[in-house]
Amino acid sequence: MRALSNRTSTFTDSVIRRMTRICNQYGAVNLSQGFPDFDPPKAITDRLAEVAHEDFNQYAITWGAQNFREALAAKQEHFSGQHIDPNSQIVVTCGSTEAMMAAMMTVVNPGDRVAVFSPFYENYGADTILSGAEPIYVPLVPPDYHFDADVLEEAFRQGAKALILCNPSNPCGRVFTREELTVIADLAKKYDAYVVTDEVYEHIVYDGRRHLYLQSFPGMEERTIVCGSLSKTYSITGWRLGYTIASPGITERIRKVHDFLTVGAAAPLQEAVIPGLKFGDDYYEGLAAEYQRKRDLFLKGLDDLGLVHNVPEGAYYVMIDVSSFGYESDLALCEELARVVKVGAVPGSSFFHEPENRYIRMHFAKKDETLRAALSNLQDIGKLRR
Repeated sequence: MRALSNRTSTFTDSVIRRMTRICNQYGAVNLSQGFPDFDPPKAITDRLAEVAHEDFNQYAITWGAQNFREALAAKQEHFSGQHIDPNSQIVVTCGSTEAMMAAMMTVVNPGDRVAVFSPFYENYGADTILSGAEPIYVPLVPPDYHFDADVLEEAFRQGAKALILCNPSNPCGRVFTREELTVIADLAKKYDAYVVTDEVYEHIVYDGRRHLYLQSFPGMEERTIVCGSLSKTYSITGWRLGYTIASPGITERIRKVHDFLTVGAAAPLQEAVIPGLKFGDDYYEGLAAEYQRKRDLFLKGLDDLGLVHNVPEGAYYVMIDVSSFGYESDLALCEELARVVKVGAVPGSSFFHEPENRYIRMHFAKKDETLRAALSNLQDIGKLRR
């Protein structure tokens, strides 16, 4: 038999999704894969029940149903301060995963280079390789996960055509400041590069911070491709509704890539989520406040157990330092954590390009009783010390 694709020969399965399977195998509390165990807003699920009996069972327009795009444009315009044309700047995708893939295939040619902050959500490296591009990794340095502007500029000097920016950041919870985003914007303009942003946690920010939209910075509207999702904002990760927002010229190309990748996102779900897109500011303020409460509950529990961790500024993940446990493999530690302690986590090495074995990632997008059960189980974590 002839050899399979060289491009995918180095791929593993998703470590995040693998840890969910391991959690299921051992009956562990799953704080690995980032999905809630509580219900979406009732207005959305009520509308879903109605839609099941209405005429939304066939294809929507390939790049998104008209009323969905109009509602999404109005919402994003409200928060970003940028005018967004629903007819020329939005593509509705099958989750932000497809949005990122379509954006990458639109921007880069085989052989191009793409800058990626490390640690990074595991799909970014794969997206770069699938696009035929070469990643250039720029460290976000623990424990505060700041970047060195000179190191970032060096990536652009090496020919990076685009930068992937996750803000708020998965896995480390950084929320980039205006000063940092200005550095990124200035470098993108200086080196004539694009920025592909992953903003799925845009409404989950803490301690009075505000999410800043890079697309709204001077000179960045034509250089930024926003990849977003409704999964985290409305607790509907299984619905797989994402989108891109970009200038009309870029959007026209993304539409063509998207059409041949998936044709279109689920028509009934686009219709059902529209009430959520029309929620007022109080919903988003309440969402951030509730997640901050969960963060503080979980971090206090980790402190009480003597576990060292960062304090996330946004998103709903925490990086826990496990270097004192004596494991050469953080994956082996996570497998033992699920088997013995009955708590699921993701090995930090799956997020870093650098050889890094000190961290595991847990998330707190769970009911209080789930978080308390996990913290109770973690009282046995000392059994893992070597």
